[in-house]
Amino acid sequence: MAKNKQTVFGIAMRNFTKYPEMPDAQELIAYGVRMEELGYESVWAWDHILLGVEPSFPIHEALTILTAVAARTSRIKVGTGILVMPMRNPVILAKELATIDHISNGRLIVGAAVGWYKREFDSMGVDFHQRGKIMEQSLEIINRLWTEEKVVGDYPPYLLRGAVLYPKPVQKPRPPILIGGYVDAVLKRAATKGDGWLTYYYTPESFQRVWSKVRSFAEEAGRNPDELISTNQLPICIGPRSKIEEPMKHWLQTEWDYASWSESTMDSAIMGSVEECVEQLAAHVAAGVDRIIFVPYRYEKEQVEAIANDIIPRLQKMMK
Repeated sequence: MAKNKQTVFGIAMRNFTKYPEMPDAQELIAYGVRMEELGYESVWAWDHILLGVEPSFPIHEALTILTAVAARTSRIKVGTGILVMPMRNPVILAKELATIDHISNGRLIVGAAVGWYKREFDSMGVDFHQRGKIMEQSLEIINRLWTEEKVVGDYPPYLLRGAVLYPKPVQKPRPPILIGGYVDAVLKRAATKGDGWLTYYYTPESFQRVWSKVRSFAEEAGRNPDELISTNQLPICIGPRSKIEEPMKHWLQTEWDYASWSESTMDSAIMGSVEECVEQLAAHVAAGVDRIIFVPYRYEKEQVEAIANDIIPRLQKMMK
């Protein structure tokens, strides 16, 4: 598949931990500042309100943390990876996201999906079984509020009667919206309702096969597939494979979920020496991934800096 854009490289932040450890808000803000200094294109926060019971996963709210990072930085983009959109009031969300876009001066990227954790939906009074329909409606409401002067529409339970949302986002026509998910209905949504697809722990082969589907759905809808953005979150650990493979696999097995209806897999993990990691990542670049979001092993400082100083420059040189 021919690439029409050069791959860029973002990084995830550790805004959720495993109980009893707690995420530290000040450390997360400092982390965002440091990621800008290291030259990452974007920094991404995970989104949940309540996650897990035994074990539970304490988490700082994504939009609040990204707002704080945006206020302390000037270049790095801030993204939600992903925002569980159906759990949130879309009118309030449109206002919050537009405000973040202003605070960041146009650096917001919205990754959004329907979510998967029923217990969380139940606690918030949102019908889990209607989450796909709710998301479709939310996308329409948010898009209209961002781009239209005055919105009139009946979206039960939201009745918009001359709804005026100003200021509009800095980015025109609006901040990019990447849709996360795996099944065909979601891929079609990414191709037709959003600006691209954001996935999680996909191998190059899986990514390329599914991205081709997204592009086909876009063509069928009369959209130019080359204008869509593809993003893949990838776990990575740099070091001698004989030493790192076991702890990396343990981390991936104990702190991460893999949806049975997806092709997300631990096998997507990038592991080994700098040269081995670059070789593995080159396959993702060749598969057509526009943005790779690194999820470094336990978010260790050494890993984060090695990716920025040793991995990304080699990949960028390779792409020239």
